[in-house]
Amino acid sequence: MSKGDSDRVLPQIHRAQVVAESRLFRIEQLDLEFSNGARRQFERMKGTGRGAVMLVPFIDDDTLLLVREYAAGAHAYELGFPKGLIDPGETPEQAGNRELMEEVGYGARELLPLHKVSMAPAFFNASMTILVARDLYPKRLPGDEPEPLEVVKWPVNKMDALLDREDFSEARSTCALLMIERWLRQR
Repeated sequence: MSKGDSDRVLPQIHRAQVVAESRLFRIEQLDLEFSNGARRQFERMKGTGRGAVMLVPFIDDDTLLLVREYAAGAHAYELGFPKGLIDPGETPEQAGNRELMEEVGYGARELLPLHKVSMAPAFFNASMTILVARDLYPKRLPGDEPEPLEVVKWPVNKMDALLDREDFSEARSTCALLMIERWLRQR
């Protein structure tokens, strides 16, 4: 079903109260009333509203670039696609190229929007634009990572093997991988 296909009425928010706040997130408690009269309390996490980007970079037609970086939530090193927040005033493409230069050491002459995904929309308002990065050239910008990221070259013909790896578990990277497989088939 595409956006706008439903005739459902959104619940009425009677009250929204901030119950916790950090540098990056705000948690709100909502007092809701649904169209059938049911009342419930929900909590939602609100981010900066800036959005984020993820890149699927091709160093050549046969090779993807991934990064291995520390993931605080899992307290582990995870393999995935380069990603980051969109800075104020940036387009997703500008943010994507900047993140690529910071995390992988390449810029892209071609950035193609693949899809925009939401992350846990039941309780989080964040979205991420997934971009294909091609025609790469060496270019490094300083990033905000506390340690250098390991850049991993991965053969396109072995993309399915990523799904079998314990360290390739982030849902956004898995989504991007499946979407890039579809994109490659349609070309």
